[in-house]
Amino acid sequence: MNDSFKHKGLRNRLVETIKSKGINDEKVLYAIGNVPRHLFMDSGFIDHAYQDKAFPISANQTISQPFTVAFQTELLKLKKGDKVLEVGTGSGYQAAVLCELGVNVYTIERQGELYKKVVNFLPSINYYPKKIIYGDGYRGLEEESPFDSIIVTAGAPFVPEPLLNQLKIGGRLVIPLGENIQIMTLYVKISDDNFDIKEYGEFQFVPLLKEKE
Repeated sequence: MNDSFKHKGLRNRLVETIKSKGINDEKVLYAIGNVPRHLFMDSGFIDHAYQDKAFPISANQTISQPFTVAFQTELLKLKKGDKVLEVGTGSGYQAAVLCELGVNVYTIERQGELYKKVVNFLPSINYYPKKIIYGDGYRGLEEESPFDSIIVTAGAPFVPEPLLNQLKIGGRLVIPLGENIQIMTLYVKISDDNFDIKEYGEFQFVPLLKEKE
């Protein structure tokens, strides 16, 4: 794995950047500082790997801005051993950050091209989600539910009901809601049909699409 002192130094600077923007969960900062983001990008774009911005990857998707990854992860308030569902594997970067936190990661990707890549790539750099699934994120993963937390990494026009149903009582769902601009929204499950809902400002994601491709 090509991860040099230079890369680690650039990651340390990235951690300071997202810390200055308000991320203060030390475990999340440590995870961002540990995951070699440059390996998730084409080699021609290595210079962009440790800038705090999103960047295009294959299948018209993006690798999320590190601040956004940290922000969503911090909202989950994860504990080691938690069972977490990620909807939208993409490059696998967010899944790697979750693995760094010692949680059990189940991740769904609908783009066949990205799924085939990430299912081999993550283990090759020593990240081992419990399951990487080729499927429709709108349906969640009922056979593995309930989950302590669910994170959606694409912009959804509404909250898919299966995701709410597959959350444990007390569990947390973080989802960007909206069409062109999304509002980061946290659902905390109080009872089977009661949720505490909070909004955390505007973000921009690629859209959450249905069906496998």
